[in-house]
Amino acid sequence: MDEPAYASLRGNVSSLGRLLGETIAAAQGQPFLDLIEQIRGLSKSAREGSAGARAELQALLHQLDKEQLVPVARAFSQFLNLANIADQHHNVSREADPLLSASRSLATGLDELLQEGVAREAVIAAVRELRIELVLTAHPTEITRRTLIHKHGEIGRCLAQLELQGLTGRERERLHIRLRELIAQIWFGDDFRLERPTPVDEAKWGFAVVEDSLWRAVPEFLRRLDRALHDSCGEHLPLDVSPVSFVSWMGGDRDGNPNVTAPVTARVMLLSRWQAADLYLADVVHLVEELSMTRCSEELGRLAGGAHEPYRVVLRQLRDLLRHTRAAIEAELEGEPVPEGEVLHSTRQLWQPLYTCYQSLADCGMQIIADGALLDLLRRVRCFGVHLVRHDVRQDSARHTQALSELTTYLGLGDYALWDEPTRRGFLLRELASRRPLVPPRWQPSDPVREVLDTCAVVASQPAEALGAYVISMARQASDVLAVHLLLKEAGCSHNLPVAPLFETLDDLSRAREVVDALLQESWYRTHIQGRMMVMIGYSDSAKDAGVLAAAWAQYRAQEELLQVCSDFDTRLTLFHGRGGTIGRGGAPAREALLSQPPGSLQNGLRVTEQGEMIRAKLGWTSMAVKTLALYTGAICRANLLTPPAPRQAWRELMSTLASESCDAYRAVVREEPDFVAYFRHATPEQELGKLPLGSRPARRAGSGGIESLRAIPWIFAWSQNRLILPAWLGAGAALQRALDRGQGQMLREMSAVWPFFATRLAMLEMVFAKTDADISAYYDERLVPAGLRRIGQALRVQLRSDTATVLEIGGTAQLLAGEPWIRESLRLRNIYTEPLNMLQAELLQRNREAADPVLERAIMVTIAGVAAGMRNTG
Repeated sequence: MDEPAYASLRGNVSSLGRLLGETIAAAQGQPFLDLIEQIRGLSKSAREGSAGARAELQALLHQLDKEQLVPVARAFSQFLNLANIADQHHNVSREADPLLSASRSLATGLDELLQEGVAREAVIAAVRELRIELVLTAHPTEITRRTLIHKHGEIGRCLAQLELQGLTGRERERLHIRLRELIAQIWFGDDFRLERPTPVDEAKWGFAVVEDSLWRAVPEFLRRLDRALHDSCGEHLPLDVSPVSFVSWMGGDRDGNPNVTAPVTARVMLLSRWQAADLYLADVVHLVEELSMTRCSEELGRLAGGAHEPYRVVLRQLRDLLRHTRAAIEAELEGEPVPEGEVLHSTRQLWQPLYTCYQSLADCGMQIIADGALLDLLRRVRCFGVHLVRHDVRQDSARHTQALSELTTYLGLGDYALWDEPTRRGFLLRELASRRPLVPPRWQPSDPVREVLDTCAVVASQPAEALGAYVISMARQASDVLAVHLLLKEAGCSHNLPVAPLFETLDDLSRAREVVDALLQESWYRTHIQGRMMVMIGYSDSAKDAGVLAAAWAQYRAQEELLQVCSDFDTRLTLFHGRGGTIGRGGAPAREALLSQPPGSLQNGLRVTEQGEMIRAKLGWTSMAVKTLALYTGAICRANLLTPPAPRQAWRELMSTLASESCDAYRAVVREEPDFVAYFRHATPEQELGKLPLGSRPARRAGSGGIESLRAIPWIFAWSQNRLILPAWLGAGAALQRALDRGQGQMLREMSAVWPFFATRLAMLEMVFAKTDADISAYYDERLVPAGLRRIGQALRVQLRSDTATVLEIGGTAQLLAGEPWIRESLRLRNIYTEPLNMLQAELLQRNREAADPVLERAIMVTIAGVAAGMRNTG
């Protein structure tokens, strides 16, 4: 490991830890800090192999007084949060590896493409046609309060300031005082929300990410991309390109969330317009102050009415429009009369005066002024429009079926829900082609159906640029897509909103081609979509259904088949990837994940969810957001210009066998072991997770209380807490070992060396195994699981050890993460602080399950947050 490269990181972790210790000593007393140091020392010895130290640590935690539980848990949890801040800062700091910087990665990526034989014109075209659409979702895995996120960001800014050369002693002292203040604010504050956020609260949190980070990150990223393109190819980015855009599910994703209603969605859309107007207003006010020049073009002179300072005149008009727009939206939100006057409703109202100012400055010899704050604002207009983000709506297909069932029954046509697929499709196509309305004006549907119709009415009332797509979860037939088109038509939707089926279970993925083919066979549908289609691939539920290896192969094959069928019908397919942050939900490092997709899958751009705490980790700081966008850009350009290798037929056959065998091994435990659900509930904090005030959506879908009703996020979150991380590996290693036993080891190694898809699967398994801890899992079983169920955990840990050895054998290495020394070292350091939290959590769970207590519940919540920080992801 390159020690000098990480010296500043180690120094920052040590410095923040010392400041936290000083804060704890001042708040709780020196004896309490001594206790924390004793626990840390025992944990360090235990990690180094001392069985005596582990037993002593367990005994010490068992003896903690009730009053000590929360402060002890908080001490270790907060240290892990501070270590994460230092780690995140290091990733974007001046002292990090320059090859990791956004500018360097962009320039190097384009230069490498040219060196590998890609034509200059092709590189220019690929950059100009770049489409990155990041979908911010409200999945309840962001465990950190917004006020803490702000403080964490401030700590990161202080660390960045301390790196600057030439600081005086007084300036350094002031920064260290500020760090002490922030850490004290954190220690004396509350770690958790008292109540669950509403969908509107979640949407405001998403808008805050735009305000705090993305508003600055987008123009900065585009400046760096423009510079890299010019340096490599001698061309600049056109002014009107929009390679990056953002979409939100917050306030629009109603799948299984009864708290997201039509009025909520309408309110969130108004709030996003207000936020956009407010951000634009601040930028325009700044430009009014700056652009006091008098020389201008004829066009701008006409626009300004011949005024002496034409730029200011035009910008003041825009300022007044934005102020009035903001006031009008505020009145509408409060239910008050909306003041008369023009409001901002289209991007053109912003773009035209700003672009005219830009052209005038350029034409009059003031290009350097044009390319300052004004250029940044023009870039923002292209990215954020007047709505800040575009909004998706998501609903379960069963809700649309219920609506049409009630309607056809009322009309005396029979029960739509009981019709077979050809009958449904025929009815829908006839109604879609008809000019008469289908829904009678005096019909009184049930409340759930009224909600579906009201949602469609909200969609119909919005301009096209406010909307992203209508996503149908659990889409299984062509009629599920046509049904939404009909409901939108009946609501009066005049624009061609993409309606995207979401294929998420193993069976759904295997039938995706059949469903899309059936749609494209219909002339009405082909005419309506005008050669463009969107399909969403679900990663979470397919992995929960079949295990990670079978799900990954099903996702890969579904993408290949969908690309082929759309090509057959001359239709451009946008694949929408519903990934999570964890490996069990499709997560992987951005570059590796994109380059492991099937050839051609990124030709029409990238549309991918950014979920939960991953939004903060990848987009929450401006510098990190710039780096994230640069990584996506490099990977997309490489994938589109240098086609990833397609798998050989023999590899496909082996992969299909591995998928089938891994699915069988996974389901043998999760579905066929009769006591598995009971074991899961005892061995993890799954029941306690439901009490965390994380998100507005219930942890379970309606229905039974089994695994199938549990959402994928809490399913994975719970297993990450007891360090077994079962969903991310179960079944995969068993299938790989069977291939080794058949003498196919050499083929597996060839696949890993040449095929990015398979190499990424193995790398992700290795990462998971490095985060697991069989000893901690066994301790949870010892404290929490009835004796009759412990055999399940014992068998799983045996399988874990066997699977780890299998992956190491295929990779030809003796230890996990042999090629990633810093990640290995980072995990080792974190484990010293995470293990006490795990052990304390098991202790607390046992106490609370025997006799529930609010203090115990709060301490459990702290340990859950701390372990999540130590693991660096939740769900």
